[in-house]
Amino acid sequence: MYVRRQTRVGKVLLACLFILFLIGIQISGCRDRKPIKIGFIAGTSGRVADLGISGRDAIQMVVEKYNQNGGINGSRIELVIRDDQQDPELVRVLTQELIDSGVVAIIGPMTSDMAMAVTPLLDKHQVVAISPTATTRLLSGRDDFLFKVSSTTLMHATKSAIYHINNTDVRRIAVIYDQTNSSFSEDWLKCFKDTFSANGGEIIATTGFDSSKGKSFTQISSEMLRHEPDGILIIANSLESAILCQQIRRVNPDISISLADWGATERLLELGGKTVEGVTVVQTFDRNHPGKRYQNFRREYLKRYNREPGFPGVYTYDATDLLLAALARQEGNNLKETILSIKNFPGLQSDFSFDTFGDVTRSHVSISVVQNGKFVVLE
Repeated sequence: MYVRRQTRVGKVLLACLFILFLIGIQISGCRDRKPIKIGFIAGTSGRVADLGISGRDAIQMVVEKYNQNGGINGSRIELVIRDDQQDPELVRVLTQELIDSGVVAIIGPMTSDMAMAVTPLLDKHQVVAISPTATTRLLSGRDDFLFKVSSTTLMHATKSAIYHINNTDVRRIAVIYDQTNSSFSEDWLKCFKDTFSANGGEIIATTGFDSSKGKSFTQISSEMLRHEPDGILIIANSLESAILCQQIRRVNPDISISLADWGATERLLELGGKTVEGVTVVQTFDRNHPGKRYQNFRREYLKRYNREPGFPGVYTYDATDLLLAALARQEGNNLKETILSIKNFPGLQSDFSFDTFGDVTRSHVSISVVQNGKFVVLE
């Protein structure tokens, strides 16, 4: 009897040891799994830093959320961040570095010119990138490895032109645009001009600028005002839009000023102050959207960074959330096809889907006016 009992105890101990051994193997296997590396590339310093910084902060939030919940299928996500400084040569070098380091995909770049610069590299190495905010139509309708989660300039510029025709007395407009992101600004201008001119408006003067050289903003503003336009359209980032508004208001405090969506970030309000009061802007998302997911994200972002995420933060969150969801369901090595197969992905404010070329159409575009230091939706 004693021997039998001792044998049973021995079998139980062996079974327990075997179970512990299997658990140890599983734990060790999880620890030994290589992290999944994704890259983020954007201008986080200099003139376009508001786009890049908001995007960088948003992607960190998404990655941390995934890692806190076990990563992707048990593998931790490793984020590699690079600052392209809105320099086409640098962005190509940094993108190649990210590819060589083994990233499975890239979020960014954030501007159209930088996206144009890196697309040939992405195609050559068949590495997917998802740009949160590149909108030029020059990147649309192409079978490449760049995805875009924002609608094109056509929707934004057309909305602005129709608003002026239907709701204001502005019929003669002078345009100032940024030449350092020309694939965006020139496309935006063309879309605006086509609609505005077809409905009785007139573009009476245009001037491009490169803030690193050429004329000062004071000179540019004075030259445009000499044409005696009804209004001035600025197609530039928030920093330079704010400076131009300051110079224009010094000469003519009452003239109508309108901005493209690129300038419609919180930095415009911070830097422009009273000189941007009354300025109309195109908005590509709803700051007061009542959706629970957006409000939770906005609350967490404000708590963590003490500022609004703006459209760069919202669209970077959507781009990253989509990428990580695709990686979680990916079968084989074809990430591009996996992303294209995802339909009606739940973004922070609305569902969205890509067409066969990786382009998306967002339904929300509105016109806002700056009142008391805030963007107030007009329509």
